[in-house]
Parts: sequence; C-alpha cells; structure tokens
Amino acid sequence: MINNSHNFRKSAELLGAICGGLLITLPAIPQAVAQQSTPRVNPCPSIFYEEPHNSRVVVPQGCPPNALTQRLAAQGLLPTPGTPSPEQARLGVGGEAPPESGAIPPRPVPPVEGQVPPEPGARPALQPRQAPSARIALANGRVNIRLVNDTAANITYQVIGDTAPRSLQGKSDVTLQGLSAPVTVTFEREDGGQLTVTPQPSSEPGSLEVTFNEATDATQGRSAMRIEPSGSVFLN
Repeated sequence: MINNSHNFRKSAELLGAICGGLLITLPAIPQAVAQQSTPRVNPCPSIFYEEPHNSRVVVPQGCPPNALTQRLAAQGLLPTPGTPSPEQARLGVGGEAPPESGAIPPRPVPPVEGQVPPEPGARPALQPRQAPSARIALANGRVNIRLVNDTAANITYQVIGDTAPRSLQGKSDVTLQGLSAPVTVTFEREDGGQLTVTPQPSSEPGSLEVTFNEATDATQGRSAMRIEPSGSVFLN
C-alpha cells in the first residue's frame, strides 16, 4: 500500500512537470510564427518592369533600370544607372525574393519594338549634347516651374526623384516650387497624343514657365525636360 502511494505521487509529479513545460512552450509558438510571417519590404517592386509602368515611370535610384530609365539615361537626362545594392541583388530584379527550388521563373519583359538589346557588359552610348532650348538664372541653385496645359487632354507629369506621377487637367496649370537643380521632368498626354513644349524664363529670378500644346507632327513631340545647375534647359 505504501509502495502504491509512493508510485502515485511520483506519477503526479512527472505529469505536473510535463504540463508546466507545455505551458512555457505554448506562448513562444505564436511569436515564432509571427516572426516567420513578417513580410519583407520590396525596394524595387516588379510593377516598375511591367507595362505600362515599364515605359512610363522612372524607377527609384538604386533599382535595376527599366525601359524608360535606360532611355532617359542614354539621352543624358538621367545619371547612368548605378549598381544595385547587395540587398537588392539578393532580392533579385524587381525586389522579389529568389524563387524557391523547383519554382517556375517569371517570364522576362519583352524588348520594346524596334529596340536593339545591348550586348552583355556594354554601356549605352550617350547622344551628342544638343543646344539648350532656354536658359534661366537659378536662385541659390533652385528653380520654380509653372506647368501650363493648353491642351484639352490631361497630362501625366513626374519630377524624377521628387514626386510620383501626377495628373494635370486640360486647360489648367500647376507650380512646382523649390526644386534643386539638376531637375528632370517627364510628361505625356494621357490620350496618347504628342506634345510640344515651350519653356520660357519668367521675370522673377529662378522661375520657368513651361507651356504644353498639341503637336500636329509626331516628330515635334517631346516627353522630358532637364534643367542643369548652369540654368540650361534641354528638351527631349
């Protein structure tokens, strides 16, 4: 009888130790799951490399260049794209994590029609520097730009490195203040038409007025403007 009581007490102590261990372990399980499910931030989302963004939006600095970024850099309107950071290289083009073993890789972005793909390791050739379309006197290296849309169509514009793409309604205007040179502004009609661009220095120092009109000839169309630290204004 004494032996049975002793055995029962030992069994109860063992059961208590097991239950106590489970109570200690259970709170740690949700924490481990939460840590594993924490999403990683994509510094260069793949949407930048899909149409229409591939040919309309410039990628952030440090991201692999898309079609528009390469074209503007080749024309001297943007700095030559740099080498992606180790974190971006580890995450891959577009900022996604490398595919799991056995996963089907994403389909590559097809080249723009008429565009010759560059050879591996080749750097894009810069076009000869054109004559400036206007010159302004900057105010402490800064410029105010007034965009005037004289067309009936909406215009999408973007100040590279300063603003996201924005829409300017037809027959309206907007003023961008305190932009540090060099400044690159891209623009396009949302209906797909061409634009003529007329930059005109204002009487106020450090101010430039840019007027958009409909282009009757496709060769007259312009889609980007760059203001150099010297005050020279170039159109492309």
